[in-house]
Amino acid sequence: MTLRRKLLLVALCTLALPVAGWLYVRQMENLLRDGQAQALTASARAVARSLAVTGAVLPEAGQGWYVQAAGTPITIDGYGDDWAPLTPWSEPVGARGKLLLAQDDSWLYLWLDVRDSRRTRAEVDDPLVLRADHVVLSLQRGTVLRRYLLASAAPGPVSARPLDPPVDGLPDLLTAQWQEDGSGYRIELRVPRVDGVSALGVGVFDPADGGDPLAVEQRPLLAYSDPLSAELAQLAPDDVHARVLSPDGWLLAQSGRHDADRSQGPQPGWFAALIYRSLLADRVQASQPWMQDAPRLLTDEVTQARHGTPAAVWRDGETRASVVLDAAVPIERAGHVRGVLLLEQASRAVPLLANRALFGLLLTSFAVLLVAGGILLAFATRLSLRLGKLRDAAERAQAADGRLDGLFQRGRFPMTDAPDEVGDLARSFEKLFEAVGGYTDYLRTLASKLSHELNTPLAIVKSSLDNLEHALDADGGVPADAAPYLARARDGTARLGALVRAMSEASRMERAIAAAEPEDVDLRDVVRGCAESYRALAGTRRFDCVLPDAPLPFHGAPELVAQALDKLFDNALSFTPAEGWLRLELRAIDGGAQITLANQGPPLPEAMQARLFDSLVSLRDKATPGDAPHLGLGLYVVRLVAERHGGVALARNTDDGQGVAFTLQLFGMPRPRL
Repeated sequence: MTLRRKLLLVALCTLALPVAGWLYVRQMENLLRDGQAQALTASARAVARSLAVTGAVLPEAGQGWYVQAAGTPITIDGYGDDWAPLTPWSEPVGARGKLLLAQDDSWLYLWLDVRDSRRTRAEVDDPLVLRADHVVLSLQRGTVLRRYLLASAAPGPVSARPLDPPVDGLPDLLTAQWQEDGSGYRIELRVPRVDGVSALGVGVFDPADGGDPLAVEQRPLLAYSDPLSAELAQLAPDDVHARVLSPDGWLLAQSGRHDADRSQGPQPGWFAALIYRSLLADRVQASQPWMQDAPRLLTDEVTQARHGTPAAVWRDGETRASVVLDAAVPIERAGHVRGVLLLEQASRAVPLLANRALFGLLLTSFAVLLVAGGILLAFATRLSLRLGKLRDAAERAQAADGRLDGLFQRGRFPMTDAPDEVGDLARSFEKLFEAVGGYTDYLRTLASKLSHELNTPLAIVKSSLDNLEHALDADGGVPADAAPYLARARDGTARLGALVRAMSEASRMERAIAAAEPEDVDLRDVVRGCAESYRALAGTRRFDCVLPDAPLPFHGAPELVAQALDKLFDNALSFTPAEGWLRLELRAIDGGAQITLANQGPPLPEAMQARLFDSLVSLRDKATPGDAPHLGLGLYVVRLVAERHGGVALARNTDDGQGVAFTLQLFGMPRPRL
């Protein structure tokens, strides 16, 4: 990864600023909402205490039957079409029935739906009616009540038979409609509204279930109260929807409406609303638009308040980017929860403030990010340029033969006067190249110095041996027992002289190979030309050359490749028998070329395969005394040529064990930088 990209990543670390600001805005938004929730809860507590102290009409503790308001008169026909809008709030009766109550200015309506697939039918005046399916209704006025028995053997009108003596203000006869099908039966009736009827009892008897045939579930009647609503309107804060609920969640009174259009602030756009919903809003429950007109509420906050604990919940508003705060507190009297007060307040103020803070933070952070990124990018560009100059100077400082470039002199290395770390690095490079240059010059001239210094002692030894031999010849000849030692001394002197000459020759070849200039050639033509010249030298030996069908472009020094092939062929020819074979092969590999020269002959010793390409190493070192020693530079030159072309030289025995294969893997010489 480049330095610019690294510093760009460092610049991206400034994103921690908007992230931290976003977390801060979220925290502040939560604090604002908590403060608003505490304020609304305190207002709800005050209103609840006022309702309890002023003696507002509240239901007794316990369950009750809720009587809903009938929007239109209900036709008593035994069918539930008129009850469809009220069906979601039906109340269970026993194990099989569901009850709905409604009222208008004149009548109290009742709808009872009983699920019973196995019927035991009897008329209401049948002596065995109490053993059949029937319904018992009871009306209570004050402390007295009167029960009525409803039963029918077939669908149609049915009259309820009183089971108790007459009671002033309660009807003597109830007329109902009885309808049934395979799933059960339904009863629909109406009772004139009479002041003082405070409770209603319903009992559904099924012979299959057993039990008391006259048992009823008696509960007080609950209904929406206009006087309580008027009193609540005087106590509730402005712009707040206030509702009084029974302990079961039935609506008893309400005042006001939570209207987001009248809340503070204009309506935000869709993008601002999306930002608030996705980035800022926290602990906001789903909106429930039906809650404003529902006769019964059993939300989490109402359930918590009915058990005596105040609760506040934030919900999504009905309009875009608005929220609704619900605060529910218990209304207690004499240590009992008599109801629940629910205050709802819609607001756009919190979302607007949070959005404004977030947008301001994002704009500021974006500006800071742009400035910081621009500064870091400029710094990275300048630093990259300076390091590039330093790199180019380091690459140009050394010539191909290892010596320092003539253009590099002390004080001319770039940026050595800079006072920062790059200047320290430049000065360190300058000192390093001075030391490397001196050491390279020492190594370059070491071989010639050694050869020069060893020539004189060798000449003294050789002349001393000549004088010794002449002296012995003058005295009667070299003794027979001394002749072998004299011959060995002469042979050792000759070999030592050959080594000195080899050291000088190796130093010369290294400089020549390092100074070779590359060019673009077809390597197939280079190998073909060498192969044609080798055929005449092979003599009686079979020589094969395998070349690729297509040209093989190569960037390198063709004379060095030819020199390496000459060394390999000379080495292979010396080990191949007169009737043996040689094989030269060129093929392309990934990124370069591979040249293999295999010959028939003795296999390579295992220990020598890794040392064959070292300087002054040869398998023919032990020559016959008097013969010219082999210098062991041929394969060393092959290795130098391969390394100069970015490759390697390898030697191995053939798979059949009948010969040796030498391989050159060449990848080309580097092109000069422009």
